[in-house]
Amino acid sequence: MPIYLDFEKPVADLQGKIQELRALGNDGDAVAINDEVARLETRASQALADIYGKLAPWQKTQVARHPDRPHFTDYAKKLIEEFTPLAGDRKFAEDAAITAGFGRFRGRPVAFLGHEKGNDTESRLRHNFGMARPEGYRKAVRIMEMADHFGLPVVALVDTAGAYPGIDAEARGQAEAIARSTETCLKLGVPNVAVIIGEGGSGGAVAIATANKVLMLEHSVYTVASPEASASILWHDSSRAQDAATNMKITAQDLQKFGVIDRIIDEPVGGAHRSPDEAIRATGDAIEESLGALDNLPAEEVRRQRREKYLAIGRTL
Repeated sequence: MPIYLDFEKPVADLQGKIQELRALGNDGDAVAINDEVARLETRASQALADIYGKLAPWQKTQVARHPDRPHFTDYAKKLIEEFTPLAGDRKFAEDAAITAGFGRFRGRPVAFLGHEKGNDTESRLRHNFGMARPEGYRKAVRIMEMADHFGLPVVALVDTAGAYPGIDAEARGQAEAIARSTETCLKLGVPNVAVIIGEGGSGGAVAIATANKVLMLEHSVYTVASPEASASILWHDSSRAQDAATNMKITAQDLQKFGVIDRIIDEPVGGAHRSPDEAIRATGDAIEESLGALDNLPAEEVRRQRREKYLAIGRTL
């Protein structure tokens, strides 16, 4: 059964009626039932389009966190041929919250890395819900430096509520690891493209998203801190997360206006979780176009463009 969000109740009610009618299909007038099913399906589709055409920031946050939304592993399977993940940071341990390796993206060799949240209880625990420890970011640095050495572009998919805030992570230098990863992104002489595919939370996202081109799925969010954390800081009341989401300007549409991101990738009606293959294909097309715009540029020009992009943010506000 599909998982419906709170604001999708009108659609859920219509889909429930459709299922009831289909169950009765053999007990009554099949023609009349089929006609009613078709009418309800049209209403459901229209209701879904209406709802998703005017989502509020907090609603977009819920969509970005939907458990059925495609994750890094789904993108890797569809977009990357011969993907070979590499494990470990060569300093402490392996961190499954970030997956990183090499493969071929539409015939082009690339480094491909990103946060993985997991799809069920077991995998979510194994990947720590996409919240990386220092070794995850040090692994990302290792892969990015290898890509730079061999002249391979870097593609990063961002989907995390933030870096893991546990005592063990802090003890091993979480802040330093995030800073080093961000610095590595900025120093790359090869093009890098980042895509916010779900949540882009805090420094845990910035650490691999400081790219020449930053793309964002239509209903993703990118924020300095989660709405719940921000509400706790600002008002000492995490229940005001909806207010925080509205005031922080965390949507793709707002961030494009501010120059924080470069492009919005349209999602299927009802969100990427309803048509994952379509969303992944559109994301692949956007990545390909972004990489193409950076082809054949010398390393210093790649760095200059990236540097100017970030220096320009906020200048016109």
